[in-house]
Formats: sequence, structure tokens, C-alpha cells
Amino acid sequence: MAGKLNKKVLCFIDEHGTAGAGALHMGAVLVLARDAGRIDKAFSDALEPTANEIHATTLDDHYLHDLMTRFWVAAPEGMLVMTSQRIAPSGGAPPILYAKAVIEAVKAGLKCFQAEVLGRNTIGNVDLIIDCNHHNEHPAFDAEIGMAQRLDGRFRAVKRVARLDSAASRLLQLADIVAYSRKWVTNGTFNARTLQARFGIRMP
Repeated sequence: MAGKLNKKVLCFIDEHGTAGAGALHMGAVLVLARDAGRIDKAFSDALEPTANEIHATTLDDHYLHDLMTRFWVAAPEGMLVMTSQRIAPSGGAPPILYAKAVIEAVKAGLKCFQAEVLGRNTIGNVDLIIDCNHHNEHPAFDAEIGMAQRLDGRFRAVKRVARLDSAASRLLQLADIVAYSRKWVTNGTFNARTLQARFGIRMP
């Protein structure tokens, strides 16, 4: 396990909702970089061969339930952590609110990843990968993230931040579904225990 500590960790983050406009749900998918290809393939294999970019809000919930069930059954055991977190509404500029939501989601995800994959109390060498949008391309977002990288406990493990179009990353698309899945608990479709047992999604 000790050898895993210095390996690069990839943390994919996407959201359901809009910062500054009510509740915001953040989805995190965390893997070791060396395992990312296997997780990507497991998710891609659960999709139809002709599937384009996946957006949870445009798909039927029953389809998403089946998709995530197939993926979780096929996902390599002990290589993946997925968390879905509700960020309480608060005041402030949307780019700063979005940055704080990302920071909170990353820290919660990394805590689970340390315990369940690394088996250690410390973590480092994390690349944060986020779906590019107008909030996370704002200078105020960068300033908030930069301050957290210097000062904010577990988030200091984040060494690099990359923005990608989610069309280029199946794991960002997976993070989108993970964020959206919080809705299934909010509306009473599943409870938190079932969400984790059936889909592997934790609610910190």
C-alpha cells in the first residue's frame, strides 16, 4: 500500500445545478492515474457503441439506473471512489461559490479515497480535472482554488488543475451522472445506503 501513496491520483469533478442559483450537487470520480484506462473502458463498455457525450439531465432515470448498475458490476474492485455531495446554498459571487463547492467535494472524495484505495491517512500528487464552464474559467475561481492549494488541509494535495470539455472525457461524463444521482435520494427513489450498494456512489 505504501507504494501507492506517491502515485498520481486523478479527481474528476462535475456538477448538477448552478452556483448561486439554489442547491448545487457535486460529483467526484477518483482513481489512480494508472487505473484510469480500466475504469474508462468499464464505463464505455456499459454504453451503447454509438453513444455520444452523456449528459444525465437529458436521459431517462431508468436508463441511468441500468447504466450505472452495469458499470458498477463491471468496475474493477478497489480502484474507484465516487461521491455525490449536496452543497448548501450561500451568498457570494458564483465563481467563488463554485470554487468552494469544488474544494469541498474534492476534500470529501479524497478522504474516502485515502481510506478505501490508498489505505493511508495522507495523500499527495492529485490532478483535479473539471468540466470547463464560465464559473471555473473566472479569475476569482482560480484565486480561491490557489489559496486552498496553499492552505486548506487535504486540498493541498491538489498539484494541478485541468479544465476539459466533458465531451473529451468519459470519466467527466461519469462524474456528471454521479452529481445528478443525488436527485434520486432527494426525491425518495433511493436512500443513501441503496445508492452506494447498487451504484457504488457515496454521499459524504
